Amino acid sequence: MSENTNSEKTSGSKFGSLIGVVVLVAASVIGGWVACDLWPKPEMKKVAMPFMPPSVAVRPVEEREYNLPEKFVAHAEPVQEVELLPQVDGYIKEIKFKEGDVVKAGDVLYVLDAERYEAIVNQKKADLAAAEAEERRSVRYWQRMQKADTRGVTELERDNAEAGAESAKAAVMQAKADLIVAEYDLKKAKVIAPISGQIGKTSAHVGDYVSPAKGPLARIVQVDPIRVSFPLTDRKYVAWRTAQLKGNAPDYRMRLILPDGSEYTGLGEWAFDDNTMSKETATIIMRLKFPNPDRMLVPNTYVTLLVDYKNPPKMPCVPQQSVVDLSSGERAVWILKDDGSVEQRVIGASEPSEGWIPVKKGVKVGEKVVISGVSKLAPGMKVVLAEPTGNDDLDPNYQSPIED
Repeated sequence: MSENTNSEKTSGSKFGSLIGVVVLVAASVIGGWVACDLWPKPEMKKVAMPFMPPSVAVRPVEEREYNLPEKFVAHAEPVQEVELLPQVDGYIKEIKFKEGDVVKAGDVLYVLDAERYEAIVNQKKADLAAAEAEERRSVRYWQRMQKADTRGVTELERDNAEAGAESAKAAVMQAKADLIVAEYDLKKAKVIAPISGQIGKTSAHVGDYVSPAKGPLARIVQVDPIRVSFPLTDRKYVAWRTAQLKGNAPDYRMRLILPDGSEYTGLGEWAFDDNTMSKETATIIMRLKFPNPDRMLVPNTYVTLLVDYKNPPKMPCVPQQSVVDLSSGERAVWILKDDGSVEQRVIGASEPSEGWIPVKKGVKVGEKVVISGVSKLAPGMKVVLAEPTGNDDLDPNYQSPIED
C-alpha cells in the first residue's frame, strides 16, 4: 500500500516539472518578441526611384483638302417617256423594230394597212377638184353679171350670182380641209417614234386590229441622258438657296455609286428642283442629269449619290488616332509644347476623311499632336519622342506598340 502511494507521488512530481519547463519556454519567447518591438530600430533611408517620361509619337497638324462627300439615296428616272397610241384604227401590216431596241425620233415603228385611207385621200382630192371647178364657174358668172346691162339683169340675179361665187369659195376651203384630214389619217397609218429612247414590249402584233380606244401599243423611255432625283431637307435647301442667291454657291461634283458598289463613270449636272416641299418629310426633290450612253442606269433604279466639291477647301487636319473622346462629350488632342511637355486641347472636329479629321478650332497648322501613347499622358507631363511607325498616321484603326 505504501509502495503504490510513493509511486504516484513520484509521477506527479515529474508531470509538474514538465509543465513548469513549458511555461518557462513560452514566457521566454513572448518576452523576446516584446523586447524586439520595444528595442529602438535603426532608421532606413528612402531612395527615390527616377521618373521615366513616357514615350510618344507625334505628327504635325497639316493643311489638307477636305472633301468628304455627302451621301444621298437617289432614284433614277427617265427625262421623257411616252406611250405609243395609234391615231387611227386598222390592221397592223408591219412592225419595224425589235422589243428592247433603242429607237430614234422619227423612226417608223408600226405600219397599218392604209388602203382605206389612201382611197379617202383620193376621194377628197376629187371633191376638191370639183369644188375648185364650181368656184371658177361661179366667179365667171358673177363677173358677167357685173358687166351686164342693168336693164336686162335684176338686182336679185346679181345678188344670187355674188352669193354663188362666195359659196363656191367656201366649198373649196371645206374640200381643202377635208383633204388635209384625210392625208393626216393616211400619215398616221404609220406610227412614228416621237422621242429617242428604248422601246419596251409591244402589245400588238402583225395582223392585230388596233385603234385609239384599245390602248397603247408600246412605251418608249428616254435613257440617255437620264435623270436622278434625291430628297434634300428644308434646312439644307434654304442654305443652298441662300448661297445661290448671294452668288457664292459651291461648285459641286456629283457622282453615283451603282447597286453593286462600283462607281458610275459619268458626272451629273444640275437640272432643276421641285416646286413644292413635302409636308410629311420636310424635304424637296432635287433633280440631276447624267449621261447614260451604256444604259448602266435603268429607270427606277436606286443608287447612292455622292456630292462633294470640285475645288475642295483646305483645313487644318489631325490624324484620326490623335483625337480622344472626353467624358463631357467633347473631343480633344494632346499638343506637344516647345518645352517637351504636353497639353490637352479641346478641338472642333469634323467627320474623318481618309484617316484625317478636319479641325475647325483648337489647333494651328504646324503644331505637333500626339498620335500614340496618349493613355499615359497628363497635363504638363514631360515626354520622350519616339519615331512613328509606318502605320501610326495612316491607318485609323492602328494600335501603336507604344500604346500597349
